[in-house]
Amino acid sequence: MTTVRRLAADEWRVYRTLRLAALEESPDAFGSTIAHERERADADWASRLVRAASSARESPLVAEVDNEPCGLTWVVLEGDHDEVAHVFQMWVAPEKRGRGVGRALLDAAIAWARSVGARAIVLGVTVGNGEAARLYEAAGFVATGSEKPLRPGSELRSRAMRLALESDIRGPAAHREDSSSSH
Repeated sequence: MTTVRRLAADEWRVYRTLRLAALEESPDAFGSTIAHERERADADWASRLVRAASSARESPLVAEVDNEPCGLTWVVLEGDHDEVAHVFQMWVAPEKRGRGVGRALLDAAIAWARSVGARAIVLGVTVGNGEAARLYEAAGFVATGSEKPLRPGSELRSRAMRLALESDIRGPAAHREDSSSSH
């Protein structure tokens, strides 16, 4: 059985394990690199999660199958735009893919965004990552037409996708202006 829940402040080791596994298994899916993240001290991992777990502007989520952590995403209200939530760090362990874990994580991210009053949720998907793009499209996300480098110095491109939530009353032109990338 799949469950999705918010990571607790003291679960930084779980977060670190999942994050490093994601970067190792899918290095072309994220704006950060495993080399960069491995350099973080334990205190950095812990403080990052303590801040987010107690924040009304962030929601670090973990997916578990049979009580074993196997997926991760992080949702953030960034900057001055409280009406737009950003999804980052979306990943599911390969052996758990195809079981609805990714959709459960995405549904939880969308539910959190709605609960904090966001009018839209955006994310970035690496161009060519058809499996991830299909997951997002099945949830109602649409490509905005915006692309940018996945990370500085990378030839890989990240395509912005957006999901208008029920409370989103802006027109289609506003949707094309937003962009996002994975962190």
